[in-house]
Amino acid sequence: MENLKKLRAKVGISQQKLAGELGLTQQSIHSYENGVYEPDIATLKLLAAYFDTSVDYLIGNTDIRRRIEKSDRFELNSEEAELIKKYRALSKKHRKSLQLILDSLL
Repeated sequence: MENLKKLRAKVGISQQKLAGELGLTQQSIHSYENGVYEPDIATLKLLAAYFDTSVDYLIGNTDIRRRIEKSDRFELNSEEAELIKKYRALSKKHRKSLQLILDSLL
């Protein structure tokens, strides 16, 4: 659960604040981050949703921070692939802004 600590630090939120927002205790967050206890699957899902990441990233199974999303298979040319790569690098807020711009153009 090293990545939980990294995510929390990146967002700039204390263990107490995170615990309060998720209905957990500060001691639980501390225990998860320090390997004393492991969160159950429901808590992992809650944490992943809060940080917009995957359970696999939280538990260290992948270095990919972004949430893995289901997608249809498309044959992309290099320009389209580059657009997808840039989109995935955007924050959630910037993704929504881009979607609004695209909607207005279409």
